[in-house]
Amino acid sequence: MAKGAATAGVIPTTERMTRYRWVVMGLIFIVYTLAAADRANIGIVLPFVKKEFAMTNTEAGAVVSLFFVGYSVMQIPAGLLVKRLGTRIVFPIFMILTSLFTGVLGTTGSALAMKLNRLALGFAEAPLPVTMLSTMNRWFPAQEKGTAVGLFLAAAKFGPVIVPPLGALIIATLGWEYVFFICALPGLVFAVLWYVLVVDEPARSRFVSPAEAAHIGSGFAATPTGPTPSTAPSSAGTTRFVRLDRVIRGRPVRPIATAKETFASGNIWGLAIGYLMMTGIINVIFAWLPTYLTTVKHFSLMNVGFVASAPFVGGVLGNIMGGLFSDRIVGKRRKPTILISTVSTVFMMVALIHAPNEPVTLAILLFLTGFLLNVGYSSFTVYPAGLTTKDAYPLAVSVVNTGGQAGGALFPFLTGLLLDTYSWDAVFLFLGASALLAMAVMLLVVEPVERDGPRKTL
Repeated sequence: MAKGAATAGVIPTTERMTRYRWVVMGLIFIVYTLAAADRANIGIVLPFVKKEFAMTNTEAGAVVSLFFVGYSVMQIPAGLLVKRLGTRIVFPIFMILTSLFTGVLGTTGSALAMKLNRLALGFAEAPLPVTMLSTMNRWFPAQEKGTAVGLFLAAAKFGPVIVPPLGALIIATLGWEYVFFICALPGLVFAVLWYVLVVDEPARSRFVSPAEAAHIGSGFAATPTGPTPSTAPSSAGTTRFVRLDRVIRGRPVRPIATAKETFASGNIWGLAIGYLMMTGIINVIFAWLPTYLTTVKHFSLMNVGFVASAPFVGGVLGNIMGGLFSDRIVGKRRKPTILISTVSTVFMMVALIHAPNEPVTLAILLFLTGFLLNVGYSSFTVYPAGLTTKDAYPLAVSVVNTGGQAGGALFPFLTGLLLDTYSWDAVFLFLGASALLAMAVMLLVVEPVERDGPRKTL
């Protein structure tokens, strides 16, 4: 049987089905962990860079934010680039550039050079999540996408889990510059591995059996004439979750198929605004938390490394559990986990105003904050898959990512301004208000579902 035919028919039952898509997912997890580490290492070195270059909090916020300026500006061009050239070409090029600019950060000798290099790193890293999300959209059927994206975004938190304790050890023994040098090396190796092991279409991979190709391909629609199978599961339609769908505005939708429809979609822009708020909150935590622990709590360097990793350990678990809950409990509905995250984040920001000074207790509070903040975070980037066709997804997720990274650029800078003018209490109140606004916006976004299955009144 030809692989091309497999994607259009029934999954063969007489042939062993490979599971190579999970090998690809493992590679995605590793490389996004590396990319996230390249992005997050600024947090652990920021107190030392700030002191060495005599920066104000606002200037330090600019160092953090300029990465996300480049990252945000490059999102939509990255989506167009991936659509034109494919992930197999785009990913290795920009993974190598990401590693090179990470290494260059260790050679900077002024605040201006640090800012410019961070901006360049943002441009270089921006296409990476687009390529990986596009790869997952093509390599996983509908019923596995939430789990896959949950693992993907868990990797984004796993990098910051590793960086604080490892970075603290490197700084204590070698100096802050070597944090960047060491983080730069692995990406060069994995850029080559990606080119060798991952192709754009699963059916063309020599490691994928026709049965697996058919299993993957069964989740996509060939035309945009109605809701695609990726919109909702065949047995989890609006008649099964009547009350829930009233709250989350669950309804069948016609998939977005063109760039014009993408840019005109209120649902896509609503997702972008919600993602802006939540990404901004997360980026403030990973960029400013070590500084907070150093200057407010007066922790030792090793305690800073330990406590600063806690919200990202929680984030890893939150992303995974949120993806599983979304896929298996609420019929691939994405908004419930998002609403859980937004509401709980409001309360956690208030709790942080009264944060304890004892490292273990504070680490537990931050772990819980990271977990709740990230339960719904993966849903933002898998959400567009239910609103679009396969071909329209890269651009749609680029628009959503642009919103997210705009928040990532704005919030750390605003944090610096607030700290120069007010205090950390004002920062936590600002973050809580942002989560509340994200909840309000997301209540207006439509949840794409199909109308089938037995009635259930959850």
